[in-house]
Amino acid sequence: MNTTQSILNTAHSTIKLESKAIENLSDLLTEDFAKAVELIYNSSGRVIITGIGKSAIIANKIVATLNSTGTPAVFMHAADAIHGDLGLILENDVVICISKSGNTPEIKVLVPLIKNAKNKMIAITGNIDSFLGQQADYILNAYVEQEACPNNLAPTTSTTAQLVMGDALAICLLELRGFSSRDFAKYHPGGALGKRLYLRVNDLSSQNQKPQVGLETSLKEVIVEITEKMLGVTAVVDNDEIVGIITDGDLRRMLSKSDDFMSLKAKDIMSKNPRRISEDAMAVDAKEVMEEFGISQLLVEHDGKYSGVVHLHDLIKEGII
Repeated sequence: MNTTQSILNTAHSTIKLESKAIENLSDLLTEDFAKAVELIYNSSGRVIITGIGKSAIIANKIVATLNSTGTPAVFMHAADAIHGDLGLILENDVVICISKSGNTPEIKVLVPLIKNAKNKMIAITGNIDSFLGQQADYILNAYVEQEACPNNLAPTTSTTAQLVMGDALAICLLELRGFSSRDFAKYHPGGALGKRLYLRVNDLSSQNQKPQVGLETSLKEVIVEITEKMLGVTAVVDNDEIVGIITDGDLRRMLSKSDDFMSLKAKDIMSKNPRRISEDAMAVDAKEVMEEFGISQLLVEHDGKYSGVVHLHDLIKEGII
């Protein structure tokens, strides 16, 4: 067998093994899962998630997911907790402890301290009969038959199972909270995804110049206006209302068809009834219109009056495209 095929076979077997383990998690769910979700949902405190080794890395990711979906969460490393960081846990906080074996030395030291403080504790573990499993108020069973590692040692399948269990928690809490796309945008204002949810057309068009000419504007003035405003387009306006549009393409087509063009006016070369969009519309809506009609600019209106131009490049710059 060649090296390429051997690599692909190993990758296939790893993916199949882990996907089977994830599928098996649904059979391990009990009422404890629902009670754990309700505990967090009804808590006035935060969620403190702790673990050690690879489980600590998974804990960090679950913290990030919870925070981004409306459930305040904080990571606490299990080793650091028993050396001073235990003060992170406040009176009403719920603690989630992640450990495959549930019997590591750090967990055995940490768990009694959490119990003494009267905080409720949820375990995500692959061993429900472990020390952690016996001490937890609620157990989320993340048992896996074997790791993807051929030596059954490196945490691979087990950490994937922990991660999926954390995602299931987060999504259940998201739905209980009625967490909407608008809420999501509040927590992701700087990313492209957040911008898709909150950025409006006016946020873009207001940064551009506002090219416009009248019906009787000469061809020379039209060319100057398009050139100076650098958007490749100008609106043709009558009493502040859009009556047409002239693009670079319109000018090129006009030059190829006419020999006597210096006497032409804007009204002679404009395209009537151009595509337009309200300045209050979402920027992503402008993207969809541009894609549907194969155009790179949209004229923008406010209360039926011309207010500017949004360009394809604006959407690209903001990561909408």
